[in-house]
Amino acid sequence: MSDGVRLAGRLWRPKDAVDDPVPAILEYIPYRKRDSTRDRDDRMHHYFAGHGYACLRVDLRGSGDSEGVLKDEYLQQELDDGVEVIRWLASQPWCSGPVGMIGISCGGFNGLQIAAMRPAALKAVVSVCSTDDRYADDVHHMGGCLLGDNLSWASTMFAYNSLPPDPELVGERWRDLWFQRLEGSGLWLEQWLRHQRRDDYWKHGSICEDWSAVQCPVMAVSGWADGYSNAVFRMLAHLQVPRLGLVGPWSHKYPHQGVPGPAIGFLQECLRWWDHWLKDRDTGIMNEPMLRAWMQDSVPPTTYYHARPGRWVGESRWPSAHVNQKALTLAWPGVLEPEDRPVPEREMTLRSPLSVGLFAGKWCSYAATPDLPHDQREEDGGALIFTTAPLQEPLEILGATMLDLQLSVDRPVAMVAVRLSDVALDDKATRITYGLLNLTHREGSESPQPLEPGRSYRVRIKFNDVAQSFPAGHRIRLSISTSYWPLAWPAPEPFRLRIVTGESRLLLPVRRARDAEDARIGFEPPEVGPASTASRQLTPQAHNWRVIRDLAEDRSILEVVNDNGTTLLEKIGLEMRRKALEWYSYRGDDFNSTRGETLWERGFRRGDWEVHTVTRTVLKSTPQHFLLHAQLDAFEGERRVYSRNWDVTIPRDLV
Repeated sequence: MSDGVRLAGRLWRPKDAVDDPVPAILEYIPYRKRDSTRDRDDRMHHYFAGHGYACLRVDLRGSGDSEGVLKDEYLQQELDDGVEVIRWLASQPWCSGPVGMIGISCGGFNGLQIAAMRPAALKAVVSVCSTDDRYADDVHHMGGCLLGDNLSWASTMFAYNSLPPDPELVGERWRDLWFQRLEGSGLWLEQWLRHQRRDDYWKHGSICEDWSAVQCPVMAVSGWADGYSNAVFRMLAHLQVPRLGLVGPWSHKYPHQGVPGPAIGFLQECLRWWDHWLKDRDTGIMNEPMLRAWMQDSVPPTTYYHARPGRWVGESRWPSAHVNQKALTLAWPGVLEPEDRPVPEREMTLRSPLSVGLFAGKWCSYAATPDLPHDQREEDGGALIFTTAPLQEPLEILGATMLDLQLSVDRPVAMVAVRLSDVALDDKATRITYGLLNLTHREGSESPQPLEPGRSYRVRIKFNDVAQSFPAGHRIRLSISTSYWPLAWPAPEPFRLRIVTGESRLLLPVRRARDAEDARIGFEPPEVGPASTASRQLTPQAHNWRVIRDLAEDRSILEVVNDNGTTLLEKIGLEMRRKALEWYSYRGDDFNSTRGETLWERGFRRGDWEVHTVTRTVLKSTPQHFLLHAQLDAFEGERRVYSRNWDVTIPRDLV
């Protein structure tokens, strides 16, 4: 880099590229190219290189085998480095000049953010499982509510940032570089908790602040089980460049690895995209519908699906003229009535127990653990529910459901969680989509305002976008609760919600059938390139979610186990182990007993070289403050060589 710091990368290149230069593709992420993402990187970039592209996978500054310190996500330094890497790529003798960026999650984020900086050589982006809005639609907040994934993801990066580079690449400097990270990376969760409203911290890197800044074509990709599907619809609606959207049934994974399936030939689709924009070939990719989405069929509720039945549907533009709102009115004592049917106004009240949310699954599913929502009847006992009569004919929705609520509360800070479920003939309820709103953010998240107890408010709550088919005979259920722990942190104290039926409406985005057009949409089976090294599992993996109800102590715990065991990468002779445990608990109806704890263990061994780190984070709260404790311990062999503790108190800001 221009300041002398060296970034590490892996390069895949056609053998004849020096004599016949080719376009380049960059993937730029902090997840350790040499070990953690090696197999995935190989299979994607080797494939692209075999089809005429030079592919570079770079570790961010301060991660993997790169020098420097990674102090937070999406800092300007990260983006500036990315621009320099693109400039370097375009200047190489084996590069013909055009550069594309591809990435999932962080790599999808910085692809969009770097595109907004307009480096001359960047000609197209494939952004997978990413967002245009770092505040409203990332792991940190949803509807102004603090997400449990904020703690979970901060703990993931806490563990990653504690790891050293590989001595085989950096030599004896590895220990100095390691200690720079241990000392300098910091506790990201503290930084995130100090920004509880939409301020300049979150606006940085959010391309929705200026859509016109992005001037190269964008393919936006996500899955219905992922946390980032909403961003695809916003980017299709607001970007002013050629763009495509693709949403499958998948979790937080590339679509050629997609779970729940069906996985698709995503790398072939990317080749059509790259050939069109980087090689100026007409591949037909831009003749596809602007949006291609998997219309999910009805399924019984469970926490893990190998595949979701359904079909592909397409829309030539978004918003679509083929999607119209269907209004249903909330009626006492728990019915959804057609809008044209008169419904008297009646007040209904609710104060949910903290148990509502234990079966909600994860905000962003990774399909590594059974992390999808379970039967919603487990949750509905603590909610107000409104259900339609059995459907007389099938009904399909595509896009965002909305709920207009006339409500009041008896406390100045309150939240509402809403769920839409498909109720089958046997009464099992499968959650289709959900939404959250911190009611102090009812008019926006830049300047939230406390509620006036007893005053009536009209609010609109957005559900996550989804494509879902409801069969005839099934019923649609709306569930409303005042807690959704641990997916979202609860309000500072219990409160009572009052809603007015007759004045509250559910708005469904109903899509008209277009069978002939949809039938033309399809994808090839997945293709990938070869891996550069075999991997062998040395110790077993273990993945689970367990709900533990201690009736004697009136204590409930959600335990998450994500243990990848120990794996040997044979070509580089490296053993790596990774284990993550999470616990989310509460006692009785005590809103100040909620507690999130994470414990990570990560390590490497090669011959006499052995290192491992242990990171632990605990988050609790009082009505006025968040209480954060964290520990970091680093070991060489059995000897602890570094230790640090954090104890931080952060004021709650209408959260």
